[in-house]
Parts: sequence; C-alpha cells; structure tokens
Amino acid sequence: MKFLIAFGVALAAVVAQEENLEPQYVYVDAYPEWYVQPAVEHQERYRRDVTYSKPVGGGKVFGTLGQNDNGLFGKAGYNRNIFDDHRGKLDGSAYGTRVLGPNGASSHVGGSLNWKNSNAAANLDISKQIHGPSSINAGAGGRWPVGKNGDFSAQGFYGKTSGFPSDYGVRGVYNYRW
Repeated sequence: MKFLIAFGVALAAVVAQEENLEPQYVYVDAYPEWYVQPAVEHQERYRRDVTYSKPVGGGKVFGTLGQNDNGLFGKAGYNRNIFDDHRGKLDGSAYGTRVLGPNGASSHVGGSLNWKNSNAAANLDISKQIHGPSSINAGAGGRWPVGKNGDFSAQGFYGKTSGFPSDYGVRGVYNYRW
C-alpha cells in the first residue's frame, strides 16, 4: 500500500514537472553557404492602377491603366443607361483593352447590352481580338411566381468563339415552399 501511494505521488510530481517545462528547440543552420540568398530578396510588386471616370453625354467614360508582375494593361470605354422605365433597365457599353506582357501582347474591342426588370434579366456581349478570334456570349433568365408558394425559373446561355464549337445550355426549375 505504501508503494502505491509513493508511486502515485511520484507520478503526480513527474506530470506536474512535465507541464511546467518549456520546450527546448535546437536551431540547426543546415543550408550550405552558397545556398543562402543575398540580403536583397525579390519582393512582389504591389498593384499600381490609375483610373479615370468622367460623366459625358448622359453616360460615363472610364479608363484604367495598371501593371502587375504579369505585365502592363489598359482598359477604356463608355457606359450609358439607354432606358430605365416600365420596360426595365437597359445599359450599354463599348470598351477596348490592351495587354502587354512577357508572353506577347493582345488587344480587344467589344460591346455589351444588359437588360433587367423585376423578374427577368438578359445580357449580350460581343468582342473581337485584333488579329484573333471574335466571340459572342448571350444569356437570359427569369423567375415567375406560380400560385401562393411556388415559382418557376428558367435560364439559358449561348457562347461562340470563332474556330471553336458553340457552347449552350438551358435550365428550368420549379420551386415549391411548403
């Protein structure tokens, strides 16, 4: 019996001592001298953009110039609200982009129309890469109430880039809330 009491006290003392010990770390400088990097390390560039926006002729002219590690880029365009009344809201825009990078350069021009009302929306975007393919993307969708607790929604899209097959899809869903 004395042995069990002594063993229990010793075990408690060891456990208490283990919890109070701080971990001991050994730092090893294992890299060879030729591997150590110089004092000036490569730092990622922070993004620097210059933006411009000015109301002109019932719309807005916008532009952005910037750079990051992938290169230089610029985008400019014009946005305008065509109508906003009982028919819904229709916005149009025309834009151009230019990208300069280590893998080459590209230029794009395009335009888009976006329409929406209280229960439906549609968009159309047409763009052309200078000396490259053109593309068209269109999408539409809406949600209409059915009865007191239900609604029906439908969506569809179409996309085509010259030289590639068309991409399209349709989806319809009926929701009923119990």
